[in-house]
Amino acid sequence: MLAVGTTDAATPPEPSDIHFQVLRNGTPFGEHRVRFTRTSTGELRVDTEIELTVRFGPLTVFRYEQSIEEAWDGEDLISLAGATLRNGREYTIDLGRDNAFADLVPSSHWRGYEPGTEQILNTETGEPMAVTITQLDRREILTGRGPIEARGVRMTGSLSVDLWYDEDGEWIGCEFEVDGQSVRYVLL
Repeated sequence: MLAVGTTDAATPPEPSDIHFQVLRNGTPFGEHRVRFTRTSTGELRVDTEIELTVRFGPLTVFRYEQSIEEAWDGEDLISLAGATLRNGREYTIDLGRDNAFADLVPSSHWRGYEPGTEQILNTETGEPMAVTITQLDRREILTGRGPIEARGVRMTGSLSVDLWYDEDGEWIGCEFEVDGQSVRYVLL
């Protein structure tokens, strides 16, 4: 899902860094950042940082933190490592070149998903995750940069998530419901 328009087929254009404010029932409760860098060997390094916190007065009632590093050689995922803290439970993953699931797209969302996809790589557990990906109608997504015409997919698995991408395939939005709460990612 990298942007198109380069003349050198061997070097795809660099994706732009992504920064979302995450809203829960319309109120900010965290951020989701994706940063892209090219290594000296030409691999694309993708660093994802997510921090979400729900407080009730001075008490933290929900906390989610994730730090994931992906390395890509063109279209090939060559490594994925990271840590996730979800409500006190910790998960770590470290998948290298011999990763048996390297042909699966990670659940980091920035690359997008093709309709009909039946399995992705869970970035919390490092295991395959069954999903159903369906195409959504195009719509305008409101972002911190203004409205953007978007195409979307719905990923249904452990929950149903609507993901939105601009004309160049850049990830620009996300919406889902969990435990009766509406969560929306607003691109900054």
